[in-house]
Order: sequence, then C-alpha cells, then structure tokens
Amino acid sequence: MNLKDSAALLFSHLRTTFRSLKYRNYRLFFGGQSLSLIGTWMQQIAVSWLVYRLSGSSIALGTVAFAGQIPAFVLSPVGGVVADRFGRHRTLLVTQILSMVQASALAFLVVSGHIEIWHLVLFNTILGTINAFDMPTRHAFVIEMIESPEDLGNAIALNSSMFNGARLVGPTIAGVIIAAWGEGPCFVVNAASYTAVIASLVLMRFSRRRTPANTVHPLAQLKSGFDYAWHFAPIRFLILFMGLMSLLGLPYIVLLPVFAREFLGGGSQTYGVMMGAAGVGALAGALYMAARKTVLGFGRLLVFAGLLFGAALVLFALSSILWLSLALLVCAGFGMMLLTAGCNTLLQTMVDDDKRGMVMSIYISAFIGLAPVGNLGAGFLAYHLGAHVTVLIGGAAALVVTGLFALQLPALRERVRPVYIQKGILPRVTLGLQTAAPLTAPPQD
Repeated sequence: MNLKDSAALLFSHLRTTFRSLKYRNYRLFFGGQSLSLIGTWMQQIAVSWLVYRLSGSSIALGTVAFAGQIPAFVLSPVGGVVADRFGRHRTLLVTQILSMVQASALAFLVVSGHIEIWHLVLFNTILGTINAFDMPTRHAFVIEMIESPEDLGNAIALNSSMFNGARLVGPTIAGVIIAAWGEGPCFVVNAASYTAVIASLVLMRFSRRRTPANTVHPLAQLKSGFDYAWHFAPIRFLILFMGLMSLLGLPYIVLLPVFAREFLGGGSQTYGVMMGAAGVGALAGALYMAARKTVLGFGRLLVFAGLLFGAALVLFALSSILWLSLALLVCAGFGMMLLTAGCNTLLQTMVDDDKRGMVMSIYISAFIGLAPVGNLGAGFLAYHLGAHVTVLIGGAAALVVTGLFALQLPALRERVRPVYIQKGILPRVTLGLQTAAPLTAPPQD
C-alpha cells in the first residue's frame, strides 16, 4: 500500500469515527463540553487532593465522594421524568448555569483560604443534586442533536471520548498547578469553563416545535418507567451489571491519592499522572467504540471489558512499581470505558424514544448513584484493611459479576434481537423474521 492509499484509508477511518460532528448542534455541544470538562476534571483532582491534604484520611475521601454522588441515586429518576416532560435544551441551560454558580462560590472559599471539609461535603452535595437532573437530560438530549438514528451510537461514543479526553488533560494540568500554586486556581478555571458549554447551548438552532403535552401524572410516569426497565430482561440485566461494577470496582479511583503518596512515594503530580493514565485507557476505549459501525458483538465485548477491568484492578492492587501501576490503570480505564459506552449504546438503541430519559435516569441512578455507596464503603474498608486489600477485593468482585453476566448473555441476546429487527438495526435477517409482527415496546417477561 502506497502513501496515498494509506492517507485515504486514514481519512476514511477518521471520517467514520467522527461522523457525528457533521451535525451543527452536536459540534457546538462537543466543543463547549470539551472545554468545560477539562475544568471539571481539574476541580475533581483538586478536591480529592485538598481533602487528603487537610485530613490525611481515606474515610474523608470516601465521605466527600459519597456526598457528591448520592443525590444521583436518589434524584436521577425524578430528573428522568423532567427530561421526558419538559424541554431538554432549556433544562440543560438551567443546570449548567446553576453549576457555574456553585463552582464560583466554591472557588471563592478555596482562594480566600476559608475552605473546610464540611464546605466540600456541602458543595459536593449541591453539585450532585444539580447533576441528578443534568445527567439524564444530557443523555436524552443527544438524540435531538443527531438527525440520523444510525449515528446515535457514534455520538454516544464520541461523548465518552470527549469526557475521557478531558480526563486525560485535566488531571495532568491540575497536578502541575497544585504543585506550583496550590488547589485554588483549579477551582477558578472550572468556574470559568462553564461559560463554554453555556455559550454552545445558546448558539444551538432547533426547528420550532412544542414539547408535547404530557397528561400522565409524574408519579405514574415514574412507575411506568421503572416497570418498563424492569420487565424487559436485557435492560434490567444491563443496569444491574453496570450498577454492581460501579459499586464494587469504581471506588478504586477514590483511593488513588493514597496509592500516590503512601505506596508510590509521590505527590499531587503523581496523582495527576495516575488519573491521566486511566484517562488514556478510557480515551482509547471511547475512540475504539466510536469507530464501530454496529452494535453486533457488543455482548461479548462487555464480557471482555469486564474481565479486563477486574484483572487490571487485581494486579494494580499488588503493584508497587510506578510504571507498572500506570500501565494497569490504562488497562482499567480502557475496560471500564468499553463497559460504560457499550451499555449506554445498547440501552439507548433498544429503548422507546418517549421513555429514553426515564430509562437513562435509572441507568445513571444505578451506575453513578451506587458509586458513592462503594466510595464510602471503600474508605472505611481501606481504613481497616488498607487500600491495597480494598482494591484487590473490588477487582475480584468485578470478575465474579462479569462471569455471572456472561452466563445470561445468550438468553439476553435472543430477547433483544426482535427489538433490533423492528428498529431496523439488524436489517439482514431471515425473511420470516423480517415479516414478523412489529414490536411497539420490548416484550414483557
């Protein structure tokens, strides 16, 4: 293959990978969110390091993380109802403006030197409450920016690559800034970064349409959403799978400051590099998912990703060598990204449009909402058994959960196939299946 052919092949691959950027609204969203998320990751690193510097306690790390994520567990279903009943674009504007106000107040406390642990708990709780409405709305909003349904999976994967690209850049910058000037500038940058995503939302253009009137009582809508998610086995098992992986495996992130200082002999820069390593793996996983053209094979991919993630955590817990630990964090980030992007894509492609916000809110409640429970438990477990043992237990548990999911996979694949045929996602099937009666909703158990 000559140079010209190689260049053409590369261009074709990039065009496939980034195909959702052809939509103006999504380009604006992608650009604004990319800048804002860098600030978000900088603040997350600064919060964790500040908590550990002020307290020296793994329990305090777990408590602050718990406060920031537990509202998602409690309130995300309510956020899903809001996303399905009201304008998602307007809702996102409100949540982003509120987030900027919260970030600005927190930055003032840090820069002025009045910050205390209880402030961080309080402000993390406020942000978590805002995110409980923001996250399901943002997930459901993607389909409104993408004009062709076949590009939805690509947009979801690009969202993940955007998130993890910022995860790579933000912690690295934060580590350097904290070492040179302290945590304060990271909070200031995050507060300012919200202007980018707010501006992108203001500049979007949509055809004039009214939000359809919803005469169903919100509580009835909430119950209907839970019934819909629970009675269709593929949705139920995907949510349970990701909830357990979040509960048992993801708390390793909260304990990274302990590993950086106590086991690897580093400081804030080492912590930033460790977070960046996980971000490199996650970004690679997101770009791999964006390059895929079909959901075929996602089930096997999820099993592979879960095994990779669990094994990487087990080996990371046993490592005391920096370069090996970084390599294992890359693997863990890659595996977890395949899990999150894969589950997100499968859920969004099989769910009915009018229940998308509700189902995604349940997914967020399980995946994001159970993380604080795991974080709090990991903090206490690390205090009594040590961070190494805690992460080792989490990795082993992730392997067990993945094995149980793999046993259910053949049955789940058969249940979801008719839905994908009806939606046109699996066009090349036998004539008998093609002419089967169309489904208007996932079949009930």
